[in-house]
Amino acid sequence: MTSRRIAFEGIDNFRDFGDYAAGTRRLRSGRLYRSAHQARATDADLEKLAGLGLAVIVDLRRSNERERDPCRRWEGFSAQVVQNDIGQERADPWHEFLKESDLSEGSFHDYMMAYYRALPHEARHIDLYRRYFEAVARTEGPILVHCAAGKDRTGIICALTHHLAGVHDDDIVEDYLLTNDPERIEARAPVLQEMIREETGRRPTLGAVRVAMSVAPEYMETAFAVMREQHGSLDGYLDEVLGLDAPLRERIHDRILG
Repeated sequence: MTSRRIAFEGIDNFRDFGDYAAGTRRLRSGRLYRSAHQARATDADLEKLAGLGLAVIVDLRRSNERERDPCRRWEGFSAQVVQNDIGQERADPWHEFLKESDLSEGSFHDYMMAYYRALPHEARHIDLYRRYFEAVARTEGPILVHCAAGKDRTGIICALTHHLAGVHDDDIVEDYLLTNDPERIEARAPVLQEMIREETGRRPTLGAVRVAMSVAPEYMETAFAVMREQHGSLDGYLDEVLGLDAPLRERIHDRILG
């Protein structure tokens, strides 16, 4: 459903992840947005962002990522920004991987599988995911959640939002896979290829870079399997780890369901 994508000049992977059937109800459109970072936003992009009326922006990136690519803001910006610096004493796992990897397609795939296994119980993700849901519950205006590329950390929290709302599993997967926009990947792959060469002195193939830029169903299922194994179900994870009790869930439903 390509109409979910919202075109910007300098912001990748921006889309509305509302407007899905959720049982007998439906997710509202114009309330839930997801994207990559806004560091390369043009002035026209900022004007377009301002027009969305965003009340909260949840930035899932590490502090080193925010420092390297600070998001641009529009004149009169007043949205609440949710972010944290938890775990910054440890090296960025992506950059550590690049140093040690052979940069093959298989190595990027294996890295992502390991990343998704660890993601649900990382302290920084737990804090940000909890605060995201709290913001959804209390905020009247639209919310934008993003990370660097808007695909992994963002993909899991959006999928959990869909699950909580009652969106069908097939639609959850479909929305997650919308990140795999061939046009976007082909345009950005040479840029990421060059960034990796500058950092490592080695140039991965375009095929390997495409793997790094894409998502796969098994990635999300790996994260969900970890949640089920340790908490019995996705709802058990939401309750036990993120603290989403029945009253908070009800407030979230009231906010995002029509």
